[in-house]
Amino acid sequence: MKQRRTDYTLFIEKLIWIAFLLILQVSVLLFIYIKLREQFFYIQVVFTVITMLVIVYLLNKPDNPAFQLAWCIPILIFPIFGGLLYLILAMNRTRFNFRNSIIKSHLTAKIFLTQDQSVLKTIQEQNLHAFAQANYIVNASSFSIYENTKVEYFSSGEEQFHAMVKELSLAQDFIFLEYFIIQDGVFWNAILDILKEKVTQNVDVRIIFDDMGCIRTLPPDYADTLNEMGIRCIAFNPFKPVLSLRLSNRDHRKIAVIDGHTAFTGGINLADEYINVYERFGHWKDSGLMIRGEAAWSLTLIFLHMWNLGRREPKKTVEARKGPERRSTGSPPDDAASFYPWRDENGIYACPIKSDGYVQPYADSPIDPENVGEHVYIQIINNAREYVYINTPYLVVDDNLLSALTLSAKSGVDVRIITPHRWDKWIVATASRSYYRQLIRAGVKVYEYSAGFNHSKTFVSDDRVATVGTTNLDFRSLYLHFECGVWMYRTTSIAAVKEDFLNTLPACHEITLKDCSRNAAQRIFQDVLRLFAPLM
Repeated sequence: MKQRRTDYTLFIEKLIWIAFLLILQVSVLLFIYIKLREQFFYIQVVFTVITMLVIVYLLNKPDNPAFQLAWCIPILIFPIFGGLLYLILAMNRTRFNFRNSIIKSHLTAKIFLTQDQSVLKTIQEQNLHAFAQANYIVNASSFSIYENTKVEYFSSGEEQFHAMVKELSLAQDFIFLEYFIIQDGVFWNAILDILKEKVTQNVDVRIIFDDMGCIRTLPPDYADTLNEMGIRCIAFNPFKPVLSLRLSNRDHRKIAVIDGHTAFTGGINLADEYINVYERFGHWKDSGLMIRGEAAWSLTLIFLHMWNLGRREPKKTVEARKGPERRSTGSPPDDAASFYPWRDENGIYACPIKSDGYVQPYADSPIDPENVGEHVYIQIINNAREYVYINTPYLVVDDNLLSALTLSAKSGVDVRIITPHRWDKWIVATASRSYYRQLIRAGVKVYEYSAGFNHSKTFVSDDRVATVGTTNLDFRSLYLHFECGVWMYRTTSIAAVKEDFLNTLPACHEITLKDCSRNAAQRIFQDVLRLFAPLM
């Protein structure tokens, strides 16, 4: 790994060059606009008409109103150049190609998801609210809810790290890793050593990392480095110095799949601050899940969907089959069913894991019109009768979530939220604190994790339902990123999620209304930032 450190200078040079090219593009556009404005009255009229049409287009899009307002403000501040810049960002051809590829890849994975209707019927007989939520996820994202699954909850990155090392070392068929951040260090090096060994054992090892997420943590062409080791690797949505809204669509998922029967997800990336090898913002509080059994199949498909989107190899036609088939030796086919873990030479057999409640992994995409991650959260809040406990590193919410939280608290539900006291992004932290006043007035109890940075993304309610995943309570996660999560109903791990929240409270301090009202200038600044929160 010494070579990676020598590559760091090249990485910095690349970052500076990319920033220079982006600034150059904006400067050229601004220069052309000024010159045309000075010399041609009719050109100015045309640009003004373009801006007005862009405003009309924005206001009529089926987007969140906060997004529309956040874009309209800068466009109106720069009435001509703003509209032109939006057109360049939004109408970039590569973004349309990107969108079409995502839709095609999703349809490819969807044909291998079949919901067992008897499971839904059983849940319907037990609890109508739980049935409605499970049915929504099935209909909106196509991902099934399963029995025959066990879930283990991890209250820290350290716990998940040790479990991942153990499970990865047992892999016999394939290992799939999809992460927003990978960084050289104790965590990643331990994983990498296992992966290199597994490659020598003919295990199919594949990795997806987000190019933007790793822009400060990995050197250029690191995907090529891994491919040379025999580890098939893709840098998702490579960062290019071209003005486009596509740059906002990052792969924020954290998924590890071992042989299709075991999977990990949650907030934990493959970097040392997540296991507190070193302190970046104080103690790093995080959470994750290990899933064994049928539900791991959905996380396998989520990975393969993204792999088919980003791979470099020529794409092959994928044909739907009635039943899963094991892969033949050699290069793995694109057929997702070939990775199904519960089939041998005698055919399909039942998953041997005994049921631990009901488990439903789900994926969220910024390309489709359905905000699955947000709607899962809203349904948990709306269905709560006793309590809703929430961990989130950011609290920059839209009117839908804000209304759900305040209505629930005003109805007598015990709504509590833990956010970090030490933040990684001060501007997002300032915007987050602008929401405290409204929430606290409604009866929501807001706490800040005093020991450091709380990166957990968990919801738990009424000892009955919970979700753990990658989706933050901010606009980027809810609307712009590729995310995933696991919704659970009546699993034993739900008690562990609740216990972890309550055990974290003594390390927090409660925010009062007085804390939010001490500095008038700060309140005004927070409220201004709140207008632009969707663009952060």
